[in-house]
Amino acid sequence: MAENTGIRITDLRKQYGSGGSVVEALKGVDLQVEPGEVVGLIGPSGSGKSTLLKCLGAVIEPTSGQMALRSELIYDGAWLVSDLRALRRDKIGFVFQAPYLIPFLDVIDNIALVPMLAGVSNTESRNRALELLEALDVGHRAKAFPSQLSGGEQQRVSIARALVNRPPVVLADEPTAPLDSERALSVIRMLNQMAVQYQAAVIVVTHDEKIIPTFKRIYRIRDGRTVEEAGEGRLC
Repeated sequence: MAENTGIRITDLRKQYGSGGSVVEALKGVDLQVEPGEVVGLIGPSGSGKSTLLKCLGAVIEPTSGQMALRSELIYDGAWLVSDLRALRRDKIGFVFQAPYLIPFLDVIDNIALVPMLAGVSNTESRNRALELLEALDVGHRAKAFPSQLSGGEQQRVSIARALVNRPPVVLADEPTAPLDSERALSVIRMLNQMAVQYQAAVIVVTHDEKIIPTFKRIYRIRDGRTVEEAGEGRLC
């Protein structure tokens, strides 16, 4: 496994049920994303996108295949990591369709809480949070509460939260669905900038026609199998 590989999935399979009721959700998926790269994952409902993301996010266990993050093989027919909770906390950042910010914490505490739970000091956690907020042009909102933010600002805060532990992998599940075109493109620009700055490998699952032309590479998934395609890369 090359050390500069962000994500590598090889022949990944996931079955639900047993005997005559087996459903093959993933049928041998191959996928690779490099550090600093943002790749789109698209496909119809029921194609396996959510299952693939849950496997990669160590939320569910695959049936067979391999998954590696950076130089670490985390799954090879069985989990090779003893603490999946720590893996998700330290190695994987999640961005969802809804920001899921804690309403009674201000913006900086919403972000700083994540590294503090990983044992980072309060001062360092807050410094990291503020650095990301400044990079994402919402540093001036650090003391605001989620209810005081616009939808675009909330999504930028959720990106900062996903990156604050400096994970090698970021998984974004429909991050622009509730946003208008301008805000959706702004979020994708931010993800690209942060991917390069923090050398994170980013997968964006989306149905959003507004952002599909921005990807340089796309994995199209259908019936549990992926096909790699060249994207347009039209991100101004």
